[in-house]
Amino acid sequence: MTPEATFSDLLFANEPDAAAWMTGSDSVPNLNGCVKFFSTPFGGTLVAAELFGLPNSSVKHSMNFYAMHIHEFGNCVLPFDKTGNHYNPANMPHPFHAGDLPPILGNQGYGFGVCYTKQFSIEDIIDRSVIIHGKADDFTSQPSGNAGEKIGCGVIRLLKKL
Repeated sequence: MTPEATFSDLLFANEPDAAAWMTGSDSVPNLNGCVKFFSTPFGGTLVAAELFGLPNSSVKHSMNFYAMHIHEFGNCVLPFDKTGNHYNPANMPHPFHAGDLPPILGNQGYGFGVCYTKQFSIEDIIDRSVIIHGKADDFTSQPSGNAGEKIGCGVIRLLKKL
């Protein structure tokens, strides 16, 4: 069995170990969705994000990238300014923080993305936050990729005992 088959099985079963339910900022109030986290038998974490209400949802054929990061603190009180920096336990430069995730491609307000990472375990990220930024990450600028305002936030909550 390949990792892809295992990942497909995890997603199909839809029983994540943790999840963050996303809410939008004042500037993007309709943003919502869920980012799910699954433990894998390969020692890493599978991350699956499904987002609705991203900017330009009413603009036909619109397409934009939005940065997605795990931040230090799980405080999603508006305006999401108490989430701290990117989760970065190894003190690495951007884009090598443990909390640096691939961008989400929004298509007319909808975004879906899945990635696999060995940068953190489920236990490492409980009670931290997932942040969606208003722009794409440039993968260069320090300390956080010049990704723009925080337009979405969700606190990562444990769903089942590990």
